[in-house]
Amino acid sequence: MLLRPRLEDHRVIGKYTGKVIIGVGLLMVIPMLTSIALAEWDTVLDFVIGISACLIFGFGTQIVCRTDRDLTWSHGLVVASGSWIVATILGAIPHWLSGHEGSYLDAMFDVMSGYTTTGLYLLQDLDHVAHGLNMWRHLLTYAGGQGIVVIALTFLFKGAAGAYTVYVGEGKDERLLPNVVQTARAIWLVSLTWLVVGTAALSLTGLALGQEPLRAFLHGLWVYMGAWSTGGFAPQSYNTFYYHALSYEIVSVIVFIAGSFNFALHWAVWTGKKKEILRNVETVSFAITLTLVMLITTFALAKAGVYPDAMTLFRKAFYQLASGHTTTGFSTIYSRAFVTQWGPIGLMATTIAMAIGASACSTAGGIKGIRIGIIFKAFIQDIRRAVSPERALVVSKFHHIKDVALGDGLVRTTMTITIAYLALYGLNAIVGTLYGYDFLQAAFEGVSAASNTGLSCGVTSPSMPDAMKVLYIGAMWLGRLEFMSVFALGGYIVSMVRGRS
Repeated sequence: MLLRPRLEDHRVIGKYTGKVIIGVGLLMVIPMLTSIALAEWDTVLDFVIGISACLIFGFGTQIVCRTDRDLTWSHGLVVASGSWIVATILGAIPHWLSGHEGSYLDAMFDVMSGYTTTGLYLLQDLDHVAHGLNMWRHLLTYAGGQGIVVIALTFLFKGAAGAYTVYVGEGKDERLLPNVVQTARAIWLVSLTWLVVGTAALSLTGLALGQEPLRAFLHGLWVYMGAWSTGGFAPQSYNTFYYHALSYEIVSVIVFIAGSFNFALHWAVWTGKKKEILRNVETVSFAITLTLVMLITTFALAKAGVYPDAMTLFRKAFYQLASGHTTTGFSTIYSRAFVTQWGPIGLMATTIAMAIGASACSTAGGIKGIRIGIIFKAFIQDIRRAVSPERALVVSKFHHIKDVALGDGLVRTTMTITIAYLALYGLNAIVGTLYGYDFLQAAFEGVSAASNTGLSCGVTSPSMPDAMKVLYIGAMWLGRLEFMSVFALGGYIVSMVRGRS
């Protein structure tokens, strides 16, 4: 029987959830200032209301939930998952007030999609939204890629001993530095350095394409945010297809592949360990699986004669598959082209790429390359054990920053999370089919949501059933937090109702 939480437990959770929401409110200041600079006064008011709601909630919980207790492990997991729900509800206020959302549920869908770096959206008339709202959409993905809890850890937690549990609850477990707050700041150091480089490169590319300076800068900044966070939001409805430029595609590919790498790998390279790129199990796994799905897709597309020449075929196939595998969701083809041109094989190959995803402890989603690598190593290890003498000691290792022994506990945990992802993918596909969508299309869209990718074959739209919108919101949330903290929140709620005193 679960123990019912005490009042002090509620206070601890409320206090630290409030800190995260204060961070969300402060983040809204940036799009508000953008709207002030561009005289978008209606949008300014939208963000004033949103900021006020976040700060009232955040500081209100600090007053009501005053406590000196630090976070325990269970507290941290509940804060991590619960704060994302509250942040989604309050973060949707500017979206809803803009008039570009059909309902508050649609607004929450888009905000959760942003936070989880998914990239699916229901916002209407994207080409004519205010600059401030576009800034907010891309800030959501950028902040969500690093983790909204990481924002709070960086600026608001001040070295709380229990902060690590909140960090883990957001689907991260790498300590770049001994202290988790220092780790959060190191993540931001890496991200902000790439921000300067990536925005400059994309802005200069935009200028070369004939964009006005302000437009080139804003588009460069927003596309960078969408790429680095593997979020897939773009400032135009045609996504990166809008630019029709090989140069833009090359720069964005470099940024989103870099964004999909583990922050620990970035830090290792940052500190001079450049060989880690070639040795790391995640980069090796990514290279192998991307090559395999690329070969399958290009063969299918070439056989069907979809594109007029080999260069166009390679360009289109590589961009979509790299975007899918890194769970970015940028696209240089129309959504329905996955169905009408790529056909079943191309659709399935892209679905597999999205399902696998990129690196753990990165901005990317999906099962993750490290888990695919561990499962493969475990498979080989079992074969070696089967053919070795009975008393032989068979020990396998994999390289992730350092050599790691392949223990049974690690394999068991890996398989548990992998099965959870596969079950979620399957649930989304089945529900989509029950609502009348073709199975392959429902599977494609369901995997895209749960793996936090954002590629669409046309299923996601304002007209889709509300039940599927709610399902996808939950799938995006579960996929981004990697289940455990969400399960902890569920257990906490059950214990409040049925726990013994």
